[in-house]
Amino acid sequence: MTFVVTENCIKCKYTDCVEVCPVDCFHEGPNFLVIDPEECIDCAVCEPECPAEAIFAEDDLPDGQEEFIELNADLSLNWPVITKRKDPPADADDWNGKTGKLDLLDR
Repeated sequence: MTFVVTENCIKCKYTDCVEVCPVDCFHEGPNFLVIDPEECIDCAVCEPECPAEAIFAEDDLPDGQEEFIELNADLSLNWPVITKRKDPPADADDWNGKTGKLDLLDR
């Protein structure tokens, strides 16, 4: 099992989760974070740190978020590791909780 970053992270990209990760498994894209499933040790410390509640255990994904398992795995191969918290985008709170954001994902 691994943890998965889901749709609500798109355009929110809060990075509170990356600092608590003991194995540096988060990777950063232009407007989204992903978890490398090969590095994730299933410790669950990232999940409660996410202000957007966008991180879930693979086995507990909300309905409709299953495609993010493969998306996290694929994008983690090309995006750089992030280990330090950064300020979120200025409009992050405006995007938090909105659905249908997959088309807005910058790769």
